[in-house]
Amino acid sequence: MSGPGAGGLRHGWTTGACATAATKAAHAALLTGEFPDPVEITLPRGQRPAFALAVEELGEGYATAGIVKDAGDDPDVTHGALVRSTVRPGAPGTGVVFRAGPGVGTVTRPGLPLEVGEPAINPVPRAMMREVLGGADAIVEISVDGGAELARQTWNPRLGILGGLSILGTTGIVVPYSCSAWIDSIRRGVDVARAAGRLHVAAATGSTSEKTAAELYGLPEDALLDMGDFAGAVLKYLRRHPVPRLTVAGGVGKLAKLAAGHLDLHSKRSQVDFAVLASMVADPGTAERVRHANTALDALQICRRAGVPLGDLVAARARATALDVLRGAPVAVDVIVIDRAGTIVGRAGP
Repeated sequence: MSGPGAGGLRHGWTTGACATAATKAAHAALLTGEFPDPVEITLPRGQRPAFALAVEELGEGYATAGIVKDAGDDPDVTHGALVRSTVRPGAPGTGVVFRAGPGVGTVTRPGLPLEVGEPAINPVPRAMMREVLGGADAIVEISVDGGAELARQTWNPRLGILGGLSILGTTGIVVPYSCSAWIDSIRRGVDVARAAGRLHVAAATGSTSEKTAAELYGLPEDALLDMGDFAGAVLKYLRRHPVPRLTVAGGVGKLAKLAAGHLDLHSKRSQVDFAVLASMVADPGTAERVRHANTALDALQICRRAGVPLGDLVAARARATALDVLRGAPVAVDVIVIDRAGTIVGRAGP
């Protein structure tokens, strides 16, 4: 079950909501011998979705229920994944004990909202599952079919969550194209870097710029933030949770948008402003050609032929935007602009 979201797009349900509904159904079957189908839960903001069961298995001392995750119209890597919960009676007085089944990761590094060694089931889904268990002593094992393979497409390996996916969600609802999971991963990446004592992190728009920054400064994997298009998410979180040094790295097109003040660099949500690029160029003739360039790379090449360091100018303006967002937080910022081959074509900052 999913419903309409903003702009007519369908919203969906988080892995945490699916795991909670599966846990409620499995626990009911353990108590009564019958699986409720569909099974209804109450989300943190009061919504009451109902979920159809894809798996029902009742055995000696355990019950398993499974729900296929529907992420609505969000491009979520876990859309269509089968989330299972197996519930067993726990020893009296032990409360709820969570375990990572196949396809669910285990925390191996500090800095996350879970202790090292714990299954990667985040605090809000844990609270939701405790609530549907009604105070029962229970062992809850969450698994995701194919989760180990899906996790390779996420930040989990870099964050030290090994063996599978995380069970996520704060509201239970996936808002289409909010990319909340990506932004949450950026925040967790900062947390892990801080916990590891990193004094320098790099936020890159893509894999080529990340590789360039990592090689330039010799940065380890846990100091690399997969910023993508979400420059604002990185900068706002570092404003509250500072690291002494930040390198922002990206192609000239993405960083031209940051230079123009855009904090979301996605092509659907911001465009390169050639008038802004032209305003950086002192020579009137070159500026006019930049104003009518086809792409940011085209503008860069026009300036290169004219001897104008547009890459440096974009880097400086992008750095100014970043410093504005940081609002005086103790973070030194430098910016690296690269071309498609990974060659540095512009720099600004210490």
